[in-house]
Amino acid sequence: TYGGDRIRKGTVYTKYKQFVDNCFKMMPRHALHAASLGFVHPDTGANMMFESELPEDYQEVLDKWRSYSRQIKEA
Repeated sequence: TYGGDRIRKGTVYTKYKQFVDNCFKMMPRHALHAASLGFVHPDTGANMMFESELPEDYQEVLDKWRSYSRQIKEA
């Protein structure tokens, strides 16, 4: 949706920038995660499989983005 005056005054961009800056403060690293990763060991030929749960800070930021996206869709 068009933000009208809010875009011209900068309030839409400013709130978004504050939101993104806050997300970086919550998780000051790359947002890259693999739930599972596997490969064939180059020496033994064994299938190697590793699993890892989503880190807590990653989940918090993901929830924050989902909530933000819902608010945008409802506006």
